[in-house]
Amino acid sequence: MATSVFTADDFRSMLRADGITLVDFWGAWCAPCLTFTPIFEDASERHTDVTFATVDTQTEVTLASELAISGVPTVRGYRDGVQVLDYSGPMTPAMIDSVLDQMRALDMDDVIARAVAREPLPAVRPMVL
Repeated sequence: MATSVFTADDFRSMLRADGITLVDFWGAWCAPCLTFTPIFEDASERHTDVTFATVDTQTEVTLASELAISGVPTVRGYRDGVQVLDYSGPMTPAMIDSVLDQMRALDMDDVIARAVAREPLPAVRPMVL
């Protein structure tokens, strides 16, 4: 599956959709972002059950500000519209695989109950296996 380019409207629509989405917030001026792009693209080809999207923080300034994106690249992961990953910095292929395995394994009934109760959500963290 190819990587999609998200606008603010696309992002808001994704929050109402089921499934897993990884979003790479990046900037064209950012060397680590440019290095990470092919890794993110390759992951999108390997994980066809996941939506991979990018948000150009220079184009979508308001969205980046609303989401408090303070550095790039930042990768955010969402499952069924709930944010379960916030990682700053480029990721390796193994790190992406790790977070996706963790996201797939989440009990979303538990995650949603915790979110409603304003309790801490289960931690999804990049780990190299």
